[in-house]
Amino acid sequence: MGTDLIFRDSTDNTTLWGFAYSLIVALVTGSLLLFLGRKKESTFFKKEALAVIGLGWISASLVGALPYMFILENCSYPDALFEAASGLSTTGASIFSEFEHFPKSLLFWRSLSQWIGGMGVVVFFIAILSFLGAGGKILYSNEASASAADLDSPRIQSGVIRIGVLYLILSLLCMIAFKLGGMGTFDAINHAFTTLSTGGFSTLEASFAGFHSPLLEWIAIVFMIAGGTSFLWILFLAKRSWRNVRSNSEVLSFFGIILLATTLTTLVIVFLDGYSNWNDAIRTSLFQVVSVMTTTGFATADFAEWHLLAQVMLMALMAVGGCSGSTAGGLKVTRIQVGLKAARRMIANSFSKRVVRPITMNGRVLNKNSREEVVTYLLLSAWVIFFSVPLLAILEPELSYEGSYSAILACFFNIGPGMAEFGPSHNFGFLHDSSKYLLSFLMIMGRLELYAILALFLPSFWKRFS
Repeated sequence: MGTDLIFRDSTDNTTLWGFAYSLIVALVTGSLLLFLGRKKESTFFKKEALAVIGLGWISASLVGALPYMFILENCSYPDALFEAASGLSTTGASIFSEFEHFPKSLLFWRSLSQWIGGMGVVVFFIAILSFLGAGGKILYSNEASASAADLDSPRIQSGVIRIGVLYLILSLLCMIAFKLGGMGTFDAINHAFTTLSTGGFSTLEASFAGFHSPLLEWIAIVFMIAGGTSFLWILFLAKRSWRNVRSNSEVLSFFGIILLATTLTTLVIVFLDGYSNWNDAIRTSLFQVVSVMTTTGFATADFAEWHLLAQVMLMALMAVGGCSGSTAGGLKVTRIQVGLKAARRMIANSFSKRVVRPITMNGRVLNKNSREEVVTYLLLSAWVIFFSVPLLAILEPELSYEGSYSAILACFFNIGPGMAEFGPSHNFGFLHDSSKYLLSFLMIMGRLELYAILALFLPSFWKRFS
């Protein structure tokens, strides 16, 4: 609303009233829930944490959709919900093909929703609400992909605040860098929000390609990597805790994958796609690789038109994602590492039963529960994709197999653009309403890493235990 008052985009105050109506709905709904729960017990267990996180993110998306529906003409609620879910989950997939004419306040809301979603709505709550105590640790552990024990802080709130301060500092540095690189102030603020949060919403329909600036692309690459790297690792780096920096095998693997994928993609587009300028080929390849692997979704080229080999590599990177404790989506590098080590151990044990091979990460031996949790998560993710692809194909029989598969991956792993009908130069606006609801649900589920959403569908979850 403040942004609308500054820019005065609509002479009839349509935009201002749209935000005002959304605010009223949010205040009334929140006040009603607060009133209904005024006499309930304050004890906070893991069960309550999962309910708060799962229902909280769904509610935030439902309310976050209201500005689009109130402000834009011919914007249905399924369209608005898809855009809101894409923003808060930092997916970056969009319903709209033409949004440069949107009021600046609505563009700001799109970017702000991704910035909030980047750190996690619940994590922001923890940093603000000090009375949660042990409940805060339960919330953080279930909302964030990093362990609460990794915060290296006796109090969960102080640890989250440190990460929040780092998030603010990096956002400010990103905005300044974009401004110095040639962006206007409004564009620099919006792109700082969506770059560090690895969200991918842009104020331009052509995304970063619309700026025609190699310098801005390099700046975006740096801050996308920062968003996809563990914030805990960046804190260790800032404190010069070299032991923790060097021992983090996940971050080292993250950079190694980026280097390898960029090298292979560059060779493919130079020798098979006809790129003649090596500098442009390297920068373009690195930008797309980083954007896809960190699940940001910015684009400087339509990689859906590249050679099949490059597309396959990018599809694999969609699933891998960034580091744990980052704003990126995907399976996370650490889970891929643990899954591969567990598979190797099982293969070795098939012919050598007596040899004990412990699985270690960052110098620490993983216990049985941690190993089982990773393997279970990988299996659950595979099952969600396995059932979602044919379901989308039933809802959208005209879609190609590549389009159906990439749409599910792009939404579930919070990437944004996919392949075929959902490439960087396309959008999701042509889908039926039922498909938009499905993909919106997958975006939220992927952002919360399954459990907080899937638990809501278990009948035993809602039973009272004395």
